[in-house]
Amino acid sequence: MTGTLYRLSSFTHDPKGGNPAGVWIGETLPDVATMRSIATEVGYSETAFLGPVHAGVRTVRYYSPEAEVSFCGHATIAAGVVLGQLDGAGTYRLSTAVGEVPVAVEQIDGDWHASLVSVAPEHRTADPALVEAGLASLGWQADELDPNLPPAVAYAGAWHLVLATASKARLDALSYDFASLKALMLRENLTTLQLVWQESSTRFHVRDPFPVGGVVEDPATGAAAAALGGYLRDAGLIEAPAQLTLLQGEGMGRPSRLEVTIPASGGIVVSGTAVSLQAPVDYRS
Repeated sequence: MTGTLYRLSSFTHDPKGGNPAGVWIGETLPDVATMRSIATEVGYSETAFLGPVHAGVRTVRYYSPEAEVSFCGHATIAAGVVLGQLDGAGTYRLSTAVGEVPVAVEQIDGDWHASLVSVAPEHRTADPALVEAGLASLGWQADELDPNLPPAVAYAGAWHLVLATASKARLDALSYDFASLKALMLRENLTTLQLVWQESSTRFHVRDPFPVGGVVEDPATGAAAAALGGYLRDAGLIEAPAQLTLLQGEGMGRPSRLEVTIPASGGIVVSGTAVSLQAPVDYRS
């Protein structure tokens, strides 16, 4: 196994903000046990593992310290920034477990920016029993939800339960039963909860519990941002094309900014920057 491990924080210019991700780039993908071991060693919510280019496409897989994740947005943004730094601006095609995800990379005023295009989004109305169980784990009440954004299960590479609260105070006071929420999410095949407060038509504050990855909360979740954008468009809750800003990680002291572009059809575009956290580490075995 030969490769290099990079550590970055996505959706921020500040190493103290954003969501840290590992990016491993090598001559071939490591085996599953090795990827899990490296992800555990890195200790971030996800690490992206990129193989070499074949016919213009790189295979990528994502691992949390506990399990493989079907798709991870912030690690994809981090990977795009690394590829830009290594190989220059352009569009990089990544073959994920859920389909091909192109990542456009450019340098603006000295900073590398990456924009991923998600696979086709899906959503469905959340089952009342799921909503009730989710609210119980969160300690939320049904009358605290925003009636203008009904609960939904949304997908853009991974599934998320979307719950919108009518008040920022409710979102700010996040505290939940880790074990019960993890069990519910495993049973329902959910990657995160996308908890939302809508400040304006184009500005949202979000928080994402991630107990299935062994993490209490994710400070920036690109996959959930894409899923939210697809849900808003396809449910007729926003007029596309549209541009949204999602603010996340504030309650954790790791502020993050995700830019979401919603076209009239097709995949959702999630954009952001990433900053290096430490020097790369070479792996040789």
